[in-house]
Amino acid sequence: MTPQPKILIWGKGGWIATHLKQLLERQIPEVEVAETAIRMENREAVLAELDRVKPTHVLNCAGKTGRPNVDWCESNKEAVIRSNVVGALNLTDCCYLRGVHVTHFATGCIYTYDEAHPIGGPGFKETDKPNFAGSFYSRTKGHFEQLASVYPSTLILRLRLPISDDLHPRCLITKITAYERVINIPNSVTVLHDLLPVAVRLALGSETGIYNFTSPGAVSHNEILEMYREIIDPAFRWENFTVEQMRHVVVAERSNCALDVSKLEAKAREFGIEISNAREAVRRSLERSKGL
Repeated sequence: MTPQPKILIWGKGGWIATHLKQLLERQIPEVEVAETAIRMENREAVLAELDRVKPTHVLNCAGKTGRPNVDWCESNKEAVIRSNVVGALNLTDCCYLRGVHVTHFATGCIYTYDEAHPIGGPGFKETDKPNFAGSFYSRTKGHFEQLASVYPSTLILRLRLPISDDLHPRCLITKITAYERVINIPNSVTVLHDLLPVAVRLALGSETGIYNFTSPGAVSHNEILEMYREIIDPAFRWENFTVEQMRHVVVAERSNCALDVSKLEAKAREFGIEISNAREAVRRSLERSKGL
């Protein structure tokens, strides 16, 4: 008889951690969230928490992304390394020592369009080497991924520009509606309503390796804002600017890319789940937002 899973979530109070907790509690009786005071880089504290809870699975949503955005990471590099590399690797190693499966909610912002992967062309696969080092945040996430992926009981899910129905401040739609100007480049996005249930199935199934974890296809900021204007706010207006113009108002460069999610789609079909393409998924998310 298969034992009942027991889940420990890292990242208390975080946006995605909160969504995961709510989703899991509808399926599993034993779900705990690690205390904020337990830092991933504190080896003794991490091991003690694993020994106390005795989870079968850990879901890691913790890490430094920067407030209000990734520019913060450029002037706080030591803290970013401590969390995104040292801490996340320590958690991975501690889980390995205790025989616990760990899922990391990582990022696909480790790529940028290039000659082999132009806009509208093939997306980056899980096996492609990172080619974006324009932000310190992305560099740390790329380093972590390369090291953590050698652990045999580790799953890495690469999210990009997450979108939630509640239009949380961390939601891509909320962010870009607050900007004076936006770039107009297609990007992969992660619509949480559609994909978090898949994440739970992957984690509880103890899947391992790396998955690009975004809605299929890509959608531009203009397309998103056009849907926002149509569904949420008919009076909404915005302006565009170029990547070169954007570089004058940000500290770190931004990743723009599309990910190939054929591996994720194939696995989701094994669960009986068809994942909506990015444009459709964003539209449905906005329609649900209007009804909240």
